[in-house]
Amino acid sequence: MPKVIVTTREGEVREVEGETGLSLMEVMRDNGIDEILALCGGCCSCATCHVHVDPEFAAKLPPMSEDENDLLDSSSDRDADSRLSCQIPFSAALDGIRVRIAVED
Repeated sequence: MPKVIVTTREGEVREVEGETGLSLMEVMRDNGIDEILALCGGCCSCATCHVHVDPEFAAKLPPMSEDENDLLDSSSDRDADSRLSCQIPFSAALDGIRVRIAVED
């Protein structure tokens, strides 16, 4: 199974495995990463699954939608590597992806 390397807000690094076909948010949530609230359930309407993606993986991600961009604009912790994890389909191509969970707004 492909892996995700997650850095929590406290700086703990956790490596979790995920099923392809899920979103990155679902993989983290299903592996007990409680900092990913995902209050909207993955509908791209809340930004509580905001992560910073390692730039090495940026080219492997789908383009950001206008809705995702608008939601990220509401975050004080947005940067060039910000994405909503619910909008990233998890696949074998993302094996080893590194993400850092964004500061809670």
